[in-house]
Amino acid sequence: MNLAESIQQGDRRALARGLTLVENETPEGVALLAALGSGGTAHRIGITGPPGAGKSTLVSALIAAWRATNATVGVLAVDPSSPFTGGALLGDRIRMLAHTADEHVFIRSLASRGALGGLAAGVYNAADLLDAAGFDPVLLETVGVGQGEVEICRAADTTVVVLAPGSGDIVQGMKAGLLEIADILVINQADREGADALEAALQSAVELRDAVAPPIVRTIATRGEGVPELRALLDERAAAGAEVLAARRLERARARLRAAADRHRAEAFWTSHGEALETAAVEVAEGRLSAAAAVSRLLEDERR
Repeated sequence: MNLAESIQQGDRRALARGLTLVENETPEGVALLAALGSGGTAHRIGITGPPGAGKSTLVSALIAAWRATNATVGVLAVDPSSPFTGGALLGDRIRMLAHTADEHVFIRSLASRGALGGLAAGVYNAADLLDAAGFDPVLLETVGVGQGEVEICRAADTTVVVLAPGSGDIVQGMKAGLLEIADILVINQADREGADALEAALQSAVELRDAVAPPIVRTIATRGEGVPELRALLDERAAAGAEVLAARRLERARARLRAAADRHRAEAFWTSHGEALETAAVEVAEGRLSAAAAVSRLLEDERR
């Protein structure tokens, strides 16, 4: 049995190996993705929001809620990258110890590698592997890095924005555009002072959206309160099927192809223009050439 078949049969070791190959962008990883094909219908759920809102705690509580219904759950936790190694600084065992021994739950930390929106470039492919292995839903939890968090909506079928009272999250969320991408809004740590004010502010903010206002759910993830209600909303959205999710999945495919094409084009350019880059960088550093002029020269070289 080859690696692709082993993953489709639910072999966890094969899945872990496949994820490593894909995340490191090896030729074997590319071949694996081709062998698995583009099939898969797992509900991909993005969990995003400002730091400190309790996203990881909420994800852990959601896993428990889905496991109570015998669902298999895959989680990709996108962590900050080490600036030196590119590896994840946080680990899944630190976040979700209670679930790591459950054979029906698979949790993997991915390094963001500086990607805007807290999303590693390979997160789309990693989600494909979890999908192929039979996990449904697949949760994508992102780093709380601010305005770039809106990138999550391109990788997910459903985007859950998690906020907490008393931390200025509503202002930050509006600045970052998080409220515009939310399919569901969660007020976590809802037992804290300011929860009512936050909900009122959210209600006012979402009324300004052109689209249908997203539902607002209160949770206390540490106690599991409100989590079954949130899980039910997510399950209802998944059950709605193609009518609700088709447009989002088309946009995801379009974004993936555009990003991949742009990346390959950039890699090809710098492979053939490495010396020109170094020459221009020296001139810019020494003040003999402006950055704008250097870029123009490099692009002119490409057109020749």
